[in-house]
Amino acid sequence: MIGYVICGSFCNFENSIKVLEKTAEKFGDVVPIMSYNAYSTDTRFGKAADFNDRIEKICKRKIVHTLSDAEPLGPKIKLDLMIICPCTGNTLSKLANGIYDTPATLAAKAHMRTSRPLLISLATNDALSGNIENISKMYVRKNVFFVPMRQDDVKSKPHSLVCDFSLVEEAAEKALSGTQMLPLFI
Repeated sequence: MIGYVICGSFCNFENSIKVLEKTAEKFGDVVPIMSYNAYSTDTRFGKAADFNDRIEKICKRKIVHTLSDAEPLGPKIKLDLMIICPCTGNTLSKLANGIYDTPATLAAKAHMRTSRPLLISLATNDALSGNIENISKMYVRKNVFFVPMRQDDVKSKPHSLVCDFSLVEEAAEKALSGTQMLPLFI
């Protein structure tokens, strides 16, 4: 069983949903989890309810979107792998600093205590500034892996990094075997 967390990098929702479809095809049983903002915020990229409906149809189960629903993921509901796709800088920062106050972060924390792999698919505009320290903190943790990433717009967003969504499936397989996919920065 795979946990699939979606955070509020709204411009990457379509990329993430394509990855979710492939993940569900490959692994079968996928538990969808969303941060508060990802679950409830309408943006110029689409309505939250429309995304939620699509995600629930793909996974054939309700989205975990409350703290009480996220807490059992780990001790009671054991996942083979948890993928955070996309993982925002905010979520990364909270995980790196032990703050578990959203369904996304609490689910990741509950999962991490089982010593099973967590795969982070980063998408943030402050990766090479405010979040570089948090990338380092998470990179050295046991059973935490990253999808290879790159700068997505060097001129307009010089501090931004985004994962290569086409590599999530391969990075997931490597994470399941305890290996970080390299190179990390492409």
